[in-house]
Parts: sequence; C-alpha cells; structure tokens
Amino acid sequence: MLFRDAVRTTTGTGARTATGTGARAATGTGARAGARRPARTGLRTGALAVIVAAALVSCTQASSDGGPGADVPAASADPAADRARIAEDTEDTEDTEDTENADRAEREAAAEEPTAVPTPGPALVRDAFATLQATLDDTCTPGAGDCAYFLGRVTQELTELDESMRADDKGPGHFKQPLADMKVLFDKLGDDRSEAHLEKYFSEIVGTRDGINTWMQDHPDDYR
Repeated sequence: MLFRDAVRTTTGTGARTATGTGARAATGTGARAGARRPARTGLRTGALAVIVAAALVSCTQASSDGGPGADVPAASADPAADRARIAEDTEDTEDTEDTENADRAEREAAAEEPTAVPTPGPALVRDAFATLQATLDDTCTPGAGDCAYFLGRVTQELTELDESMRADDKGPGHFKQPLADMKVLFDKLGDDRSEAHLEKYFSEIVGTRDGINTWMQDHPDDYR
C-alpha cells in the first residue's frame, strides 16, 4: 500500500515535473526560435526593398537625363546627309569669315585713305577784280630786267578774273566784253610765261588790264 502510493507520488510528480519542464522548455525555445525567424525575414525583406527602390531611382534618373550617351548625337542613318550638312556648315563659316575679312579690309583702307581736301572754287568776281586793281599803280620797263614779276602778276590776275566771271551766277554772257578781251590776250600769250615773252606783249597785257578796269567801273554791282 505504501509502495503503491510512493510509486504514484513519484510517477505523478515526475510526470508533472517532466511534462511541465519539457513543455515549458519546448514551448519557450520554439517560441523564441519562431520569433527570431520572422524578424530575420523582415530585415531581409526591408533590405531587398531598399535595394530595389535605389535601383528604380537610378534607372529613372538615367532615363530622364538621356542615359550615359545622352550628350552624344545619334548617328544619322544617311551618311551622305551628314557629309552634306558638314559641308554646308563649313561653307557658312567660310562665308562669314570672308565677309568679316572684307569689312575689316574696307575699314582699314578707309582709315589709311587721307581725307580729301576740297578744292576751292574760283573767287568771287569782286574779289578777283580787287586784286587786279591793286596792280593799277605798278609798271615796269621792258628790257630793264624788272618786268618778270609785274607782267607775270598781271597775267595771273587776269587769268583768275576770267575764271571768276565764267563761274559767276550771272553767267558768261553778262561779262561778254571783258571775257572776249582776255581771250584775245591769252591766245597771243599761249603757255609761255617767260619774262622775254611777256615783254613782247607788254602793251597788250597792260591794255587788257586797263580796259577791264574801265568796264568794271561801269558795272559797280559786279564788284561791290
């Protein structure tokens, strides 16, 4: 009786103890192991998601920027068209350079070209006549060697007066008489202005001067 009770006690206690301990140990170990497995799985899943997201961002940027070769122009399917375009661009560049060079040369030529001084026209009739009048009190003696300046000056004054009368607004017809007298004198003198030659026409030179002075005195509006 006592032996059976002891066996039951031992059996029950051992069974409970073994069962409880084994159950708790098994349950606790299994639970911890099960908890670690989902955690590791979640970490792997999260890391994979980050990698995938980064790859998507990289692809998106590459697509937006045109990719590594975005800056490189695509080769034309028609090589002849490429050559024609290159030739046209080269021709345009050469034309531009030619135009610039021509403009530069023109500016340089204009800068080097001296400014043309306008040639003054004939003096007014009254001014030309005034200088001729200044010789009225002068004279010389042919053969004495003092006629070169005097006769040369009178001849020059008559030449300038002739030019002024022909250029005057009144026209050559207004100065018909003095122009005719000077023409006769100039035909005789020709181009020779040497002293000896002028002395031969001393009377004609002085007479033409005095005759024009008389005519001008009768036409005061032409010299006042």
